[in-house]
Amino acid sequence: MNPDYAPAVLPIDLVAVALAEDVGAGDLTSRFFIPETHHSQARILAKQTAVVAGTDPARSTFLQVDPDLVTEIVAPDGEQIGPGDTILRISGRTRSILTGERVALNFLQRLSGVATLTRAFVDAVKGTGARILDTRKTTPGLRRLEKQAVVSGGGTNHRLGLFDAVLVKDNHLLARPELMAAIQSLKSEHPRVLVELEADTLEQVSQFVQIPGIDVILLDNMAPDQIRACIALRRSNLKFEASGGVNLQTVRSIAETGVDFISVGQLTHSAPAVDFSLELL
Repeated sequence: MNPDYAPAVLPIDLVAVALAEDVGAGDLTSRFFIPETHHSQARILAKQTAVVAGTDPARSTFLQVDPDLVTEIVAPDGEQIGPGDTILRISGRTRSILTGERVALNFLQRLSGVATLTRAFVDAVKGTGARILDTRKTTPGLRRLEKQAVVSGGGTNHRLGLFDAVLVKDNHLLARPELMAAIQSLKSEHPRVLVELEADTLEQVSQFVQIPGIDVILLDNMAPDQIRACIALRRSNLKFEASGGVNLQTVRSIAETGVDFISVGQLTHSAPAVDFSLELL
């Protein structure tokens, strides 16, 4: 939620990876069926109501195919759009536009799907004070883009990875760590890093609230009444997150317990794609 330090890895140009996968040694169809000197204007349009996300990688796709293409983002990330609305305009060599078409649409359909589903969850808890969080259940390689899409939909990013926050889950607890000593050691080296502990019983929560240095307690797969009982044990500056069994039918009742955060894995692992298409004008 507030990264303390960045991962020691080089950023990957995901657009270049996607183009290499799709175009390979060259676009044979455009090369043999579209005259080299032919120019067109085109637009990407929505086929359904959605929240836009992914315009930057979509635009970058066309520019990596052909830096001479002229692109314009008409509907920026986070904007609500409807059927027929224009998202991007592109003009230049027809071959280049058609070569970049599928990859650009793939970014838009995937990331707008995440943003649209996120907005539905955010709207469902409106007025409760609960914030919708994403998780690490993301498409390998696309995490940063998918988490940006969550923000475009009005959600809040949880930790980006294992490097920027601590979440002690049941499998960690099975090793019976000395929690207080571990937290003190962690805080001495990374004083700003967020520390969260997972609990699945009221008894665990009653123990965890007594441990200094904990920022959030994750209430795993608890019913609303159980969540309320846990929140009643709150001490100053301690936050509660609910997780497990969350969907659009249950999220409102969970939010009304007074929980601070609700993490929803399906924002990124099950968001349906949004339908877009590109048309030459």
